[in-house]
Amino acid sequence: MADTADLSKGLPTNPEKATLEGKNKFLGMFVFLAGEVTMFATFFGTYLGLRDGTAGGPEPADLFQLPLVFIMTMILLTSSLTSVLAVYAMKKNQFQKLKLWMWVTFLLGVSFLSLEIYEFVEYYEHGLGYTSSAFASSFYTLVGLHGAHVLFGLGWILLLLLRYRGTGVTLSNAPKFYAFSLYWHFIDVVWVFIFTVVYLMGIGA
Repeated sequence: MADTADLSKGLPTNPEKATLEGKNKFLGMFVFLAGEVTMFATFFGTYLGLRDGTAGGPEPADLFQLPLVFIMTMILLTSSLTSVLAVYAMKKNQFQKLKLWMWVTFLLGVSFLSLEIYEFVEYYEHGLGYTSSAFASSFYTLVGLHGAHVLFGLGWILLLLLRYRGTGVTLSNAPKFYAFSLYWHFIDVVWVFIFTVVYLMGIGA
């Protein structure tokens, strides 16, 4: 259905796609994410090929703590929900609620990243250094790459919140918040695959 103007609010019902710039941002984000899918698929394949190369060092089943990883997963999935609520508020032209849900998303992302750093420190203290084995290198590279994407997303959302803290929803900033939301959903989906392929399969093995 075509966008219709909300005369009482002064904005279209879908402000993120109401302009050519917004539509281009939407298309560009999907092209970018397609490249990201290819990159992560390569790293997943590398991990699966090297995960048995422990070189006599710690194995996945010896290290992985499912309760911790489950908590991390729930935190990240919840942050995906709060980003959806933020976009919903944006479509309703409720900028204060948009900012609130984006800040909650930011804090949940920080919590997830903090637990991931804690996890890495724990593994290192148990003898899993980056160069300890092929498994260690592929694990830290794959999971660390995802962590770097989370960190980038946190910087992105923080800049948006600081830049537009004194404004409302506009046809200029709506596509930017929406593009961030798409990116955040993507890294959440990638984590679901990491949780399954790396942790569940590792513990099961």
